[in-house]
Amino acid sequence: MPKRIISLILFAATLAVPAHAEEVPTSPADTGHDKPAQEEHGFDLQATLAHHLMDSVIIEWQPMGKKVYKDEQPEAFANDPYRRYTFKDDQGRLYKYEGGLPLHITRRVSMMFIVVALMLIIFIPAANKISSNPLRVQGRFAGAIEGLVQYLRKDVAEANMHHPTPGYIGYIITAFIFILFSNILGLFPPFGEMVLMTKQLVTGAHHLGNHPGPGETDPALLMVWPGITVTGDIAVTMSLAAITTILIWVAGFHYQGFKFLWHAVPAGVPMLLYPLLWPIEFIIGPLAKGFALTIRLLANMTAGHVLLLVIAGFIFQFQTWWMPIISVTGMTALYVLELLVALLQAFIFTLLSAIFIGLSMHRH
Repeated sequence: MPKRIISLILFAATLAVPAHAEEVPTSPADTGHDKPAQEEHGFDLQATLAHHLMDSVIIEWQPMGKKVYKDEQPEAFANDPYRRYTFKDDQGRLYKYEGGLPLHITRRVSMMFIVVALMLIIFIPAANKISSNPLRVQGRFAGAIEGLVQYLRKDVAEANMHHPTPGYIGYIITAFIFILFSNILGLFPPFGEMVLMTKQLVTGAHHLGNHPGPGETDPALLMVWPGITVTGDIAVTMSLAAITTILIWVAGFHYQGFKFLWHAVPAGVPMLLYPLLWPIEFIIGPLAKGFALTIRLLANMTAGHVLLLVIAGFIFQFQTWWMPIISVTGMTALYVLELLVALLQAFIFTLLSAIFIGLSMHRH
């Protein structure tokens, strides 16, 4: 009976942990050795972290690609750098695609679609309502949206830029909202996994520490809600930071013209130091700022989820009556902190982007 109670608490704790993605489907033949029997029923922290931190394909889509099965062409799978694009059919046969363009819909891609859709659903009606009569208060919802946009425009963009044009202001506002929505929505676990784990718990087939595999969860439910943090992927944070980096150079030439080529070096620097400082200020500086933005957002959004997983893992590892109380309490406090981090990281990214872009608008 105590173990049954602990199992229920463990199940609730795992649902509270925001899932990042499913692990790539693999088999013992892929790793070169058989999986120990105790790992199939015991708790494996490494497998749990991989399960929640790795992305996976929901819908296979590779136009003009050809399916290649491992049992038919094993040489095609040797030293394959794209192992996450290896799939398994209903008979358990491994296959992948050769040729064509890989456009598979992954959890993060699906989540970005959801984030963009929510942004359009929320902000377009609010903008239409506000623009219909700008001098009238259009209600609490429209007022909250207007207050947020005005704060980002005046206190973040205009306060750190030199008379920015609407394009720069629009990027700052859009980046903040996209990052904020991605951070917050990533705190909710996937619906498909919650449904499957509930069925496993009710039927008694749920083992402590085990997670549903990618092929066990309904792809339709994953598309409805993938339950993954978009900003936990370096490709997403690097893309956002790359836009900021490009805008640093664009704003420099936009506001200073071709003088930006030599105005990138601060005024008053001796001419002998120009050959040394110019590549640092004009090339290395913007790239370093973009790298800092990439790592800062990625690390902060990943570290919190890893801590949640580790704290939840204590329950599975020790399986005592008092550990669930301590772990769930710690996870609750950390979850509240994650909500604050989600807002803070969106603000820091956009604030630093506005500062970096504003610095190139005039010479120092």
